[in-house]
Amino acid sequence: MLIVFILGAMVLGAAIGSFLGVVLIRMPDGRPLVMARSTCDTCDKELEPFELVPILSWVIQGGKCRECGSAIDRWQLAAELGGAAIGAMAVMLSTFPIWAMVLGWQLLLLAMLDLRHMWLPRQLSALLGASGALFALVMGYWSEDVMAVVQSMVGGVFGFAVLWLLGQGYLAWRGQEGLGGGDPPLLGAIGLWLGPLGVIHTLLVASLGGLAVAAVLRAAGQRITRDTMLPLGTLLALAAWPVFLWQGM
Repeated sequence: MLIVFILGAMVLGAAIGSFLGVVLIRMPDGRPLVMARSTCDTCDKELEPFELVPILSWVIQGGKCRECGSAIDRWQLAAELGGAAIGAMAVMLSTFPIWAMVLGWQLLLLAMLDLRHMWLPRQLSALLGASGALFALVMGYWSEDVMAVVQSMVGGVFGFAVLWLLGQGYLAWRGQEGLGGGDPPLLGAIGLWLGPLGVIHTLLVASLGGLAVAAVLRAAGQRITRDTMLPLGTLLALAAWPVFLWQGM
């Protein structure tokens, strides 16, 4: 029976990932997300239903448009694979699989947006925070423990404050921005999901991830300086989800 739930979560995750890929590609350009028909980004041909099957359509078509032969954005495939992986791992590893999926898919989109566009939309961080507050309310009601809500609120304030104060300190010290404006709201939203201790763990894991990325870039011959920009939002998003899974074990 478990394998059925895992496969179902993978199919659902791939479908959600397909939508996330559309958001990733269209949102930065201000293009409509849900009202417009899906089209090829190069020739504008309207796609048929069989061309919109997550993952399978990309594989069968060789990653190319059937009409003009142009390459389909690989970020779309990455979003679908990521969504499917989150669905499967949520069922296998989380005590709260539905909530783990909700969190994971939101973090996936934010991670990809920051990695590709160095952009963390405030409205998406607000949605992440609202769903985190809802999670805390449901868990508090279910366990009859008001501290679940208190910890969520403290985590939200703490997460935002840590990065905001760090950014202000860097600005005062060097006279230039050291953090993106979307990073503090993102960590604040993560704090609403994970609480203050989860914020600390997320920062630790993200810092280790940043060091690993810097080491890889340096090994590849890229010069790393104090001005080298890394997508902190991506690192935070990738760190927060395993922390959530660990907290629920």
